[in-house]
Amino acid sequence: MPTEAVIALAAVAAYLLGSVPFAVIVSRLFGLADPRSYGSGNPGATNVLRSGNKKAALLTLLGDAAKGWLAVFLAQKFQLGPWGVNLVALAVFFGHLFPVFLKFKGGKGVATAAGVILALDGILAIAVLGVWIAVAIAFRYSSAAAVAAAVAAPLFAAMIHGTGGGTVVAIGIIALALIGKHWANIQRLLAGQESKIGGGKHG
Repeated sequence: MPTEAVIALAAVAAYLLGSVPFAVIVSRLFGLADPRSYGSGNPGATNVLRSGNKKAALLTLLGDAAKGWLAVFLAQKFQLGPWGVNLVALAVFFGHLFPVFLKFKGGKGVATAAGVILALDGILAIAVLGVWIAVAIAFRYSSAAAVAAAVAAPLFAAMIHGTGGGTVVAIGIIALALIGKHWANIQRLLAGQESKIGGGKHG
């Protein structure tokens, strides 16, 4: 069994991996403006899409999802145990939300959460993704889709794993954090002022 020190080091490494700001890095590679300077100001794929560059947005999405998946995959590969794997999952996710490289002002975590859930349980990831896609297509609001998926994730996890597992707790914490990060979006949705998917920089 791994020692607590090894698990702690894995969590720190996962946090640093989660802190890698793919939205900023990809935007610089494509010669785009810093995503924190327009739209919602969020360093994430949806805001990068507002630049009009779909390739940059896709690469941002893949990068943010991949770091969540990779951290959990490695924790599983090195057999850190359920507690260690769930701690790493939370560390990489919160690294994206509060990245040390961006003065702790990160993205909203949707893609990274998706990568984490995919590594934890592929069937659960498909179910949650289905909710996101359905809401996004029906209403064209990325924030509404994210909130709906966040609400669904722990419910689906409980259905699949029961209510006593650490995975359900970890996913529940991630879901609450996602909803919290989208609180301003929820307020704009209720006021009819939220920008839709594909809107411009000033949408």
